[in-house]
Amino acid sequence: MGRSTVLHRMSGADEFDEIERLFRPLTRGAPGAFDLLDDAAVIPSRPGYDLVVTKDALVEGVHFPRGEAPDLIARKLLRVNLSDLAAKAAEPFGCFLAVAWPSNFDVRQRERFAMGLAADLESYDLHLLGGDTVVTDGPFTASLTAMGWVPHGRMVRRAGARPGDQLLVSGTIGDGALGLAAVQGAIPDPEGFLAFRYRLPQPRLDLRKPLRAWATASADVSDGLVADAGHIAKASGVGLILDLDQLPLSRAAATWLEQQPDPQEALIRLGTGGDDYEVVCTIRADQAKPAGFAVIGEVIAGDGVEVRAAGRLVDAGQGGWRHI
Repeated sequence: MGRSTVLHRMSGADEFDEIERLFRPLTRGAPGAFDLLDDAAVIPSRPGYDLVVTKDALVEGVHFPRGEAPDLIARKLLRVNLSDLAAKAAEPFGCFLAVAWPSNFDVRQRERFAMGLAADLESYDLHLLGGDTVVTDGPFTASLTAMGWVPHGRMVRRAGARPGDQLLVSGTIGDGALGLAAVQGAIPDPEGFLAFRYRLPQPRLDLRKPLRAWATASADVSDGLVADAGHIAKASGVGLILDLDQLPLSRAAATWLEQQPDPQEALIRLGTGGDDYEVVCTIRADQAKPAGFAVIGEVIAGDGVEVRAAGRLVDAGQGGWRHI
C-alpha cells in the first residue's frame, strides 16, 4: 500500500506502522502481496481461466449515511464489489483497497474499518493484495478493486440477450431502497430487516455455476432494477419488457406496499430504488426457470426498457440511480 502525502495529519500515527498492524493480516498469507512491503503485487496466472476485474467506490453522504459505523462501511464496500463478480459468474480471490480517511477519523475508527473488512475477507475467502491510504478534508471515501477467476471465455456479459429470451431476477427487490428509508427514519422497520438488507447486502456468489450454465446476459442490481436491466438492453442491442407486478418481494416490502395509497408509484419506487445487489439476467425461452429466480419480463426487438404495471405502460423515469 502506497505512502500518504499527508501522513502528519493522521493523529500522530505512522502510516506504515498502521498498515502493518491493520492491513497486513488481511493479506491472509497471499504470496503475491509481499506482506504489503512493496509498491505493487503480483497476480499469478491460472491456466484455463480469465481474470475478471471490477471496481466500486463508496462516498459518505452519497452511498451511505454520514456517521455510519466504519466496520459496516468496509463490509458493504467489499460486498458491492463481490456482487459485480457474482453477476459475471466469477470466483473472487483478491482485492486492492484505497481509503481516504476524514481528518477527524481517529485510530479506533480506522481499526473498526479494518476489523470489518477482515471479517468479510475471511468469510468470502479473499486476500488483500495492496492499495493506499490517505487523509482528506472531504467526506470518507473508499474504493476497492476486486478480482476473480472465471473459466476461459465463460464470463457472463451484459451483452448476449436475444429477442424471445426471458428476463429474470434473483431474490427479492426493493429491500435496499426501503432499507435506506428505514435507516433515515422515514419508514418503520420494527425487525430491522430492511436496514440490514441495505447495510449488509448479500452478494449472490451462490449463483456463479447456474449463471455460467444458462444465462445469456446478466448484471447486478445496484443502480435500480429498471436501470440495470436497461444496461443489458443497451449492451445487447435489444429491448426489454419489464412487468413491475411480477417483482419478487420480501414480506417486509410486501407489507409496505400494501400500505401505500398509490400502488403503481410504490412499485416504481421499488423497481428503481437500487441497492438490492441481486442478479438480473436473461435466459433462453425454452430454458426452465431456475430455482430462486422470478420471471419479470421478456426480451424483444428494439431498444430500451418498457416498464409495465397492471398491464399498462408506466413512466419509470431514469430507472434508477445516476452517478453523474
